[in-house]
Amino acid sequence: MSHFLYLVRHGEQQDAEHGLPDGPLSERGKRQAKAIADRLSGVPFDGAWHSPLQRAEETAQIMTASMPSLKPVPSALLFDCIPSGPTPDMPQAFLPFFGSVTEAEIDAGRAQMTDAGAEWLTPSRQDRHDLLITHNFVIAWFVREVFDAPAWRWMGTNQANCGLTIIRVRSVKSPELIAHNDLAHLPVELRTGLPVAQPL
Repeated sequence: MSHFLYLVRHGEQQDAEHGLPDGPLSERGKRQAKAIADRLSGVPFDGAWHSPLQRAEETAQIMTASMPSLKPVPSALLFDCIPSGPTPDMPQAFLPFFGSVTEAEIDAGRAQMTDAGAEWLTPSRQDRHDLLITHNFVIAWFVREVFDAPAWRWMGTNQANCGLTIIRVRSVKSPELIAHNDLAHLPVELRTGLPVAQPL
């Protein structure tokens, strides 16, 4: 039996360029959410969870509006967070990122993602499909966990707004990454949220 996780980063936030910590979706973000909802409309989801932050909650509401059997549930395990801190094996180029990050934030993020792994990266006794609507660093941590990569390796693993990552959790074998940051449902003008422009 397989447990499938469909990880979706929230849509583009309104006024995100002004550095606001949270807020509603932009009009483009709403279109992104609708596009991925259409993409996933045929998946037999068993449950849907989202970060309690507004941009993720609004993405979840748009997505599940066309999935009447799903009621999205907020989960603190999907909050935006810093999943780990600097380590000796981490490339020095990443060090400036942690300049304003506190030890308390790192400890909280590490604990959150440990609990998130226990909650969702577990085999199921029957085929199961779960939708998780969350944030860039959280999805990057899940991908890192699949590969059992060094703790810092979530850094530099980026997802676009409403990009799709799929993980298959198996009963005997290690988890499998089925897709990462799949943007096939988004036309070029809706591809936002990555540090570099996507090729056409």
